[in-house]
Amino acid sequence: MRVFVTGGTGLVGTHLLKKLRERGDHAVVLSRRPEAVQQLASEHCTVVVGDPVQPGPWMDVIADCDAVVHMAGEGVFNRRWSQEFKDLIYSSRIKSTDNIVAALGKPSPLPTGGEGPGVRGKVFVSGSAIGYYGPHGDEELTEESLAGNDFLAKVCIDWEKAAQAASVHGVRVVLLRTGIVLDKTGGPLAKMLTPFKMFVGGPIAGGRQYMSWIHIDDEIGLILHALDHPEISGPLNSTAPQPMTNRDFSKSLGKALGRPSFLPTPGFALRVMLGEGAQLVTTGQRVVPKKALESAYAFKFTDLETALKHLLAS
Repeated sequence: MRVFVTGGTGLVGTHLLKKLRERGDHAVVLSRRPEAVQQLASEHCTVVVGDPVQPGPWMDVIADCDAVVHMAGEGVFNRRWSQEFKDLIYSSRIKSTDNIVAALGKPSPLPTGGEGPGVRGKVFVSGSAIGYYGPHGDEELTEESLAGNDFLAKVCIDWEKAAQAASVHGVRVVLLRTGIVLDKTGGPLAKMLTPFKMFVGGPIAGGRQYMSWIHIDDEIGLILHALDHPEISGPLNSTAPQPMTNRDFSKSLGKALGRPSFLPTPGFALRVMLGEGAQLVTTGQRVVPKKALESAYAFKFTDLETALKHLLAS
């Protein structure tokens, strides 16, 4: 399979490229900074220069690919939220997705099951987030649950709407609603390790909010599962089957590190640092991967303690 990948230098993207190479697929990686990814170029990986937010020649390359995995977007914790930064969070996702959908609408030389060029049979796995659901306390949420109405929910709604437009071109669209991806080399877990190792870790803002987590191996596993199974389309929750409260998560992390987990971080401190973005940490969602389980995806890590032990031992 020839897979076009955006966000290939991010936490999920780097792991995805490694797994695609291991299973014999060919990755085509889009990057604004070719010098940062040129070392990836090989017989199993082609580097294409371009910015997904800006239309350009890179769009023509998609015609020769079987699939697209779109993970690019401004990181929501890259800096304190302001209106300018919120606009960047929104535009980096919507504009890039619009451009990919436009590229998917171009004729393809790949076989389509009929005569002549076309795009039918392609699959588009587009990033989204469990922020789609908004804050819901301890209510269990599945792919069938309604969307929220806060800023991040509105971003996800428009993000998914932009991606779904590819279905008009006969493309199978999967909307990957990702939770908190755990990997010690980056992302939220890497940031949590320092305070716990310094004996100042603990629950955040009371710790009652749910954290819908997923081990990096299962995040990649679900992306590949979506690519390989034509019956999967629409929203797909990328979370482990057992979400945890922030308090229980903190206890498990402290246990895995051999450190205490009783020093709380008040919500107001996060609001000072992150502004409106603090609500992503102080509120939460109890999300379960109903469609993944129904499609017989076999999770490698279903309980948090096992996941943390694996990540911290590797």
